[in-house]
Amino acid sequence: MNQEIDRLIENNRTWAAEMERARPGFFAHLAQQQSPAYLWIGCADSRVPANEIVGLEPGELFVHRNIANLVYHADINLLSVLQFAVDVLKVRHVIVCGHYGCSGVRAALHDERLGVAEHWIRPVRDLCECHHEELAALPTETERVDRLCEINAIRQADNLCCSPIIRDAWNRGQPLAVHTWVYGLKDGLVRTLRPPRRGA
Repeated sequence: MNQEIDRLIENNRTWAAEMERARPGFFAHLAQQQSPAYLWIGCADSRVPANEIVGLEPGELFVHRNIANLVYHADINLLSVLQFAVDVLKVRHVIVCGHYGCSGVRAALHDERLGVAEHWIRPVRDLCECHHEELAALPTETERVDRLCEINAIRQADNLCCSPIIRDAWNRGQPLAVHTWVYGLKDGLVRTLRPPRRGA
């Protein structure tokens, strides 16, 4: 067990040394401030590394991740991240990004037992019920899961657009766009699910 953790520490030292060698003063500059233009709200899935997907370095992307990229109006963690990003950091873009093959979405589709996580993904199960006919008409399991991943990302972006934090920013004229994306595990590509929302 310790060897597994020791490997991570050694990886970190190698990465830090390589970054400093390639860009002297990188960490000293990074420590002074953060001014990202983007907030990423995505899934906690280990196969979806937010910064790497969009080619951004540390300091360029503010990130919140949870199972199935959900936006709950009562989630104080998400709301705190969102308010800090919008009101303090003044991000210009909020990205809600789902991903195909999401385990949380698949579990919701099949009503799998997940312990505490069952309560978390309840809104995705509600989406299954609302879109039952559309999902049932798809010929394969993969297509049903992937379509539900898209539906879920769209719903979570809608939830985000209804939040007082986003609406207040739009009402005061703050330049802020909400984007709805889905990421493909099989090809590494991001797909836009609809045009960005920029206020009323």
